[in-house]
Amino acid sequence: MSRITVLGNFSGRNAGDNAILGNLLEDISHLYPDVEFLVPTLNASYVRRAFSEYRVKALGLMPWNGAAKIFGLPTLRAMLQTDLVLVTDNILFDRWYFNPGFNYLSTIALIAPLCRLRGIPVVLYNASLGPIRTRRGKRALQRVLDAGPVAILRDEGSRDLIRDLQLRSPEILMGADCALNTRVVDSERVDAILRSLDLAAPHRPLLGFNVNAYIDTWQRSHGDSLDRPRFVSLIAEAMDTIVDRLDVQPLCFITQVMDRDIEGEVIERMKCRGRVRTVANPQFSYQEIAAVMSRLELVVAMRTHCLILATAVGTPIVNINAYPKSAAYLRTIDMDSWSISLEDLSATSLAELIMRAWETRDETRRTLRHAVVREQELARQSARVVGRLLALEESSRSATAPS
Repeated sequence: MSRITVLGNFSGRNAGDNAILGNLLEDISHLYPDVEFLVPTLNASYVRRAFSEYRVKALGLMPWNGAAKIFGLPTLRAMLQTDLVLVTDNILFDRWYFNPGFNYLSTIALIAPLCRLRGIPVVLYNASLGPIRTRRGKRALQRVLDAGPVAILRDEGSRDLIRDLQLRSPEILMGADCALNTRVVDSERVDAILRSLDLAAPHRPLLGFNVNAYIDTWQRSHGDSLDRPRFVSLIAEAMDTIVDRLDVQPLCFITQVMDRDIEGEVIERMKCRGRVRTVANPQFSYQEIAAVMSRLELVVAMRTHCLILATAVGTPIVNINAYPKSAAYLRTIDMDSWSISLEDLSATSLAELIMRAWETRDETRRTLRHAVVREQELARQSARVVGRLLALEESSRSATAPS
């Protein structure tokens, strides 16, 4: 039996991270059912419970496990007592480099050369890179790249970063975000969720929105041109305008637990707050959240994986762009015209963009379908790269794609 270590943020707090892990496990296990996965995590019980259908061994990252989050003995053992290490999502950046509660690059770069000496490949798996703004970060990323025979990237921006930093790179393949292959729950479960929200038979079209706490990080690097209170106020004003003009039913999506406070602040400022319903992780799984999104006409969001889960089920999006990986994803699916930067954000500009997106949503849905199918297949094919690296034989059931 082959062992694969999977590195990422898998505590259960973020529906996008949950979707990455769940779909990675499904894509690889569908082809190679005898693989065992080692998953370092802050919430071992969550990983064991949520992914019990797979061969998963959750490794705790708590102080009593000999760890300071990612830094410590569990990660060291997971990377050195395995056949292959997969680095997922967007965890290789150099912000707060020496803070293991936030930064993964410093720890992975420390262990990757040992993996290389032992002949254990370290592979970026449908991953994004950056930002890398320091020489320390550049050297660390180089050590990670040197430990792998191949890097599977999910956006062109990551490949451009390697080129711009003039890094030595292994073979680069273009993949796509694992979360795109999310298997949604059935219609009966969606109906039950809508009933729990008093929306059993909604009389108005459904429109989703999502904001996140990264506005605080953005403000620190851009000054006081858009502070949190002003941001909350203009988002609330824009959503009130849209609800009034279109007579829609607003649904607030909280995919990351840390966003609960700022989402609540926005709702509290909305004049139509009594109409708002909330769909939140972890109350609902990522499969349930995506399934609810499939009933929506449009999703307006800041979190990248809120955008990804919406497009995975064919729902048009508007991106409130707070960081590069969201913009990179929209370019990948040819939807970058449906994005507004925080520098250009106002209640009027956002409302106008949402109105244009609403008016063309049927055409967008048709265009989106082709791009998403393409990206879903790219994400799925990354599993075969793993098989080739480990010389695994595909299961006979792999003749059919995962449902």
